[in-house]
Amino acid sequence: MGTRLSTEARAGRAEPGEPLQGRRMRSRERHEKVCATEAADLGVVSRAALRSLGIDDADVRAEVRARRWAVHGLQTVALHSRPLVHDEQLWRAVWETGLGVAALDGVTALAAAGLKGYTDERIHLSVVHSHSVKRVGGVRVHKITRRHDRELEPHGIPRVRPAVAAIRAAHWADSDRQAALLLVMPVQQGLVRASDLLETARTIRGRRRRAFVGGIIRDIALGAQALGEIDFARLCRARGLPEPDRQVVRNGRRGRIYLDVRWSCGLVVEIDGVQHTWGLAPVLDALRQNDVTLAKNTVLRIPNIGLRLEEDAFMEQVEQALLQRGALR
Repeated sequence: MGTRLSTEARAGRAEPGEPLQGRRMRSRERHEKVCATEAADLGVVSRAALRSLGIDDADVRAEVRARRWAVHGLQTVALHSRPLVHDEQLWRAVWETGLGVAALDGVTALAAAGLKGYTDERIHLSVVHSHSVKRVGGVRVHKITRRHDRELEPHGIPRVRPAVAAIRAAHWADSDRQAALLLVMPVQQGLVRASDLLETARTIRGRRRRAFVGGIIRDIALGAQALGEIDFARLCRARGLPEPDRQVVRNGRRGRIYLDVRWSCGLVVEIDGVQHTWGLAPVLDALRQNDVTLAKNTVLRIPNIGLRLEEDAFMEQVEQALLQRGALR
């Protein structure tokens, strides 16, 4: 009997000093307690949650020795021995960085909310700047001034709301182009309303590219009104180009067509807000542009966000078209 107990203990299926039957019940009891919580679905659990169930560090060591569980850092316990999948890695990142302190933010929070078509292998978290946190592999921690009211989602893994995440992702982006993309995509995919983005921008103010991010958000929320015909005329004057006529009306096969700007030489420039990419807007725009082109006009399309990102390139195209139309000498 003594030999059998020693074998069970070495295998990790029992605690030394307990009767064999009691030790077997202890392991089953741990399993039953954990399975009664959401940890069974998550696949991972924090040590704090385990302690609340009466499962201490010695119990965890016993399960790890038996290769039923695995430890991933100081706070994270996997209820299996395989590598962690993505959602489990997110929980690990939050727990290891700071339980009750860290939250998914930026592109990671957007992905958790359902953003498609954008990939960042790093896990982005935010913490209030006054908290000291540990470095965790594969995790980028961003310090913020404070948490705002209703900034965090009320359920699930700690993460900020999509509008907050989009604005912070733009401020933390590697380039202006990436920042613009991270503001446009959540709105296009229905994760964020443009009005919510505009409202949230009044309180969430990053340290980098404030003016640029604010301009892009206005472009998204207000469309062509944000960077429209008046601003475009100003850009023309700055480059020594003749100022165009604005809001010119022409007749098309489907009725009246309102052109953003037009020169008498027949050059038309359409300044498109982001809403021109939604729904059936591209179809209607194509029909309208074709009508204008068939009337012997040259049509250039400039997204208002593109004008912020590539002002010189677009204005050079305008200048080239004016030269070709004989409006410049």
